[in-house]
Amino acid sequence: MENPGITSYNVSASPHIKDSSSTSDIMRDVLIAMLPTTVYGIWQFGLNSLIVVVLTVATAVLAEYLYQKFMKKPSTIRDLSAAVTGLILALNMPPEIPVWIPMLGAVFAIIVVKQFYGGIGQNWMNPALAARCFLLISFALRMTNFTSKRLGYDSLSGATPLAAQKQAADAISSATAGAASGGYTLMNMFIGRVPGTIGEVSKIALLIGAAYLLYKKVISLRIPLAYILTVIVFTFVFGNHTLTFVMGHLLGGGLIFGAFFMATDYTTTPITPSGQIIYGICVGILTSLFRMFGGSAEGVSYAIIIGNILYPLIEKMTIPKPFGRRAKA
Repeated sequence: MENPGITSYNVSASPHIKDSSSTSDIMRDVLIAMLPTTVYGIWQFGLNSLIVVVLTVATAVLAEYLYQKFMKKPSTIRDLSAAVTGLILALNMPPEIPVWIPMLGAVFAIIVVKQFYGGIGQNWMNPALAARCFLLISFALRMTNFTSKRLGYDSLSGATPLAAQKQAADAISSATAGAASGGYTLMNMFIGRVPGTIGEVSKIALLIGAAYLLYKKVISLRIPLAYILTVIVFTFVFGNHTLTFVMGHLLGGGLIFGAFFMATDYTTTPITPSGQIIYGICVGILTSLFRMFGGSAEGVSYAIIIGNILYPLIEKMTIPKPFGRRAKA
């Protein structure tokens, strides 16, 4: 029999923030925010992109349902977190990728990264990004092939602007301020008429979604702003000191997508304001290092994953100290 003088508390997964919004409300807003870039990506790249998006999301939701049913746990598919994971993963896929690859990634994200560690709120890295890194390691050629039948890109012209800029970094000068690299203008990169993953190409669509998240107060500007500004400063200092080079890194690849939709994941980022800024700076430095000095043109996914690993330490270092002092015994 319970002691009537003792209050019982339910212990739930972190983060422990009092707010009127439910998990499903937040996840619904994230899905709505990703709709513009999803629709643009499907329109840009065609039918296979639609199939990738639908089947990846469906696989993520089904994997969560079947795992929880098999393990006799309450189903959490109604909170929409599995759908968000599936959509983020799908939007990080090349448009012509065989659909079984992102479906395999969805199973890895939900079961290995999320459910094995206790479900939502207890995973120690972003499930969608962990799955993308897993697929990049396992299927490197297919994951970096950005050909598009709809736009007529062959294997050569299908190189992303970021990859083309990395290959021609020494040739970029202030005289080429009208173009980023590889024949792609900065305006085309901003609109999205370039090769890339399904959800990363249109910066207009991504910024519309980001504005919606900020309006709904799902995210704050601390992490995205610290992240993006760090990349800008780093690429200017260690690049060729031109606006074109910096803008090529800003508009190329998955920086905008990562900054607003992946680096801001509640579970794998610090909850303290100063910790979020430090986290954004760390991820920005790592992204710039991978892009400019690494073997690959991109580095957003690996940078955020490493940031996820570092976030408990960052959070611990930035938790405010309580006022007052302990009385002498």
